[in-house]
Amino acid sequence: MQKTIRLSINGTDLAFDVTTELYNKYVNEMMPNNKVAPAHNFAMRCVADGSREDLKSLLELPGAAIQIAGALVDEFMPDLSIELGK
Repeated sequence: MQKTIRLSINGTDLAFDVTTELYNKYVNEMMPNNKVAPAHNFAMRCVADGSREDLKSLLELPGAAIQIAGALVDEFMPDLSIELGK
């Protein structure tokens, strides 16, 4: 699955091309004591070339990587209806 996601962050429009492969790599890299670096890397891997320099500037803000990665994941993941079987 591939999805182009557009975010407006502090008045700057950014485009990201998120794929299942990039999402899975992000999830696999997260560890209990390491969340910022995987979030930063995920955002940088997904960002469209035309948005790369703007993203680099935004990622210098504290907590930006986590917030941006969270927004991308929320938009990328499909809504599933899961029920416990009895």
